[in-house]
Amino acid sequence: MTQLLKRRQFIQGTIGAAASIGLSNLRVQAHKFHGSNEYIEALVIGSGFGGGVASLRLGEAGIETIVLERGRRWTITDAGNTFSPYDKVDGRAAFLSPTALFFNAGTPIDIYTGILSGKLGVGNSIGALNGAGVGGTSLVYGGITSQPTERLFYEVFPRSIKYSELDSIYYPRVRSILKATPIPDDILQTPYYLSSRIFLEQAAKAGLKARKIPIAFDWDIVRQEITGKKKPSIISGQYYYGAESGAKNSVDRNYLKMAEKTGYVEIRPLHVVTEISEFRDKLYRVVCNQINEKGEVLAQKHFICRYLFLAAGSIGTTELLVRAREERTLPRLSYQIGFGWGTNADSVTTVISNKQTNPTFGTPGVVAIEHFDNPIAPVLLEPFPIPSVPQGAAIILGQGITKPEGYFSYNASTKSTDLFWPSTSPNNQKLAKAIEYTYQLINQANGTSLAGPPDFSSTGHPLGGAVIGQVCDTYGQVYGYRNLFIVDGSLIPASSACANPSLTIAALAERSMDRFLNDIGKHSRRW
Repeated sequence: MTQLLKRRQFIQGTIGAAASIGLSNLRVQAHKFHGSNEYIEALVIGSGFGGGVASLRLGEAGIETIVLERGRRWTITDAGNTFSPYDKVDGRAAFLSPTALFFNAGTPIDIYTGILSGKLGVGNSIGALNGAGVGGTSLVYGGITSQPTERLFYEVFPRSIKYSELDSIYYPRVRSILKATPIPDDILQTPYYLSSRIFLEQAAKAGLKARKIPIAFDWDIVRQEITGKKKPSIISGQYYYGAESGAKNSVDRNYLKMAEKTGYVEIRPLHVVTEISEFRDKLYRVVCNQINEKGEVLAQKHFICRYLFLAAGSIGTTELLVRAREERTLPRLSYQIGFGWGTNADSVTTVISNKQTNPTFGTPGVVAIEHFDNPIAPVLLEPFPIPSVPQGAAIILGQGITKPEGYFSYNASTKSTDLFWPSTSPNNQKLAKAIEYTYQLINQANGTSLAGPPDFSSTGHPLGGAVIGQVCDTYGQVYGYRNLFIVDGSLIPASSACANPSLTIAALAERSMDRFLNDIGKHSRRW
């Protein structure tokens, strides 16, 4: 039993006696007036990059914290059977969906609290994917830990955020905890990363800048995959539903693990938050459904907290805030909530060559072309291996700077939101032309061609909906609500400045938590 649970059991056992002698501390008030509520000093909704950072820093400060996560906990087994395989996809691949969402999309599967979640835009103009489970989207990402340049950062973010501070303090801090390092040459030279080596060669011939990107993998475990000591997952491209070998340094294996070890943080999986509201004495009330792994509701839970951190991702956090504003449970929320959403300019393109490419092996983004001086718009390209791609082809993920043109609209009939994305807006057409311009340079220099135009119909990097400077300040505190914070990708205005978002999300969360802990002082309330 954790220290946190022991302390909380002791407190619950003594609350009645304290009330009988007239003590008016916060826990007594919560128990006395709302006996079904569970009091906790800090509550974190979501356990991805932002939630992981917040929970660790709260735990280190001695602030008793509960993390609510809608998905289950995924524990790597020696048998290598934790996650859904690609070739025989099952319920573990999608969160409470009757069909698969990514590979073999549309294939019927059992309803289960699987690892990947999605939301379709109205009219299906966009499909947005994110993770579900303890570790959030870090469970399903490719480990890419890329940092934007200062010039491009300020095309997206306000100058009140000092890039120099992120560059010298917070980006290095996150990389050190995720243990993100570039791919070692001995692994890059294996057949499993042939497509990445070809990509570097093509960039050089086209006169384009390319480099290795830090990746949050344990490369020693990848070497064990190569030598047959671990089940192939990274080298075989089997990592989007989780890496069976344990090579992926997802947030559950670092930030969250460290948070739990403080003794002040408890993670509660399979808790789906449905409502956030104000409570008396400047507190917050959170309602959630505790579910089983089939999604059946077991109980409704009510929490009262002093500090509330929203880390449910761009889609989850935005939906909670839009609902709270429309249903008047947080009536002072800005009407800018729901706006400023975007896709990080994600696109997928198939490049055809006349040579062997091994396009289903390895992992994305270990190398990248940074065509930031593209005369139309800056472009980032990364190899993106996926199953069922024939030899001679290569799948490339493109990213850029999306304008914050998407928005969420409240749907009263479903008590959720509808997502709208202007896929044919002038800016999105410009981004498509920029990607095509870069490919023209690659194709002309290498004799390659495109199987079709870049596909912008889906994103694995949904961003925005509760944007910095409109809904919250640059430290994530929500305007009009003291001690309510946003620490995830929903505060980023549609793009992470021509880079994969995870590093910037975590770095901004680290920056926010430093400010928060400084504001409340070193001696936080303890039970």
